[in-house]
Amino acid sequence: MRHTPAMSVITLRQITAATVRAICALETGEEQKRFVAPNALSIAQAYFEPRAIFRAVYADEVPVGFVMWKPSDETEVAYLWRFMIDHKHQKKGYAKQAITQLIDLLRDSGYRQIQTSVVIGDGGPLNFYRSIGFDETDAMLANGERVLTRSL
Repeated sequence: MRHTPAMSVITLRQITAATVRAICALETGEEQKRFVAPNALSIAQAYFEPRAIFRAVYADEVPVGFVMWKPSDETEVAYLWRFMIDHKHQKKGYAKQAITQLIDLLRDSGYRQIQTSVVIGDGGPLNFYRSIGFDETDAMLANGERVLTRSL
């Protein structure tokens, strides 16, 4: 009988002075860089957006990704501003588990819907978001990103 390794436990954790460098060092694959900003830029932008909340994504005790969200201008709607899994940790189910954790956290905080936006293009995240229940809307942001939405 073949032994399969246990799935890693995915958690969303506060980023601290001790962990910020490791989180900023996480990167997408080269072909994905046009779809998501570097984590250091996201953390800097959050500094100037008081409503922004960000967390590191951990697989057991290893940092593997980053997520950032904020309340939307619409009541009970959260906006998923940034999300990434490091290229060395993709294709392991971590992204889906991290978004599931975020959805549970948002639902427990009183949100009823999550929105995000994506750059449309080959290798982009649109199919991933569709696979976890997001729907495309007709809305586009000023920068040309397509708005997606999902009920919680």
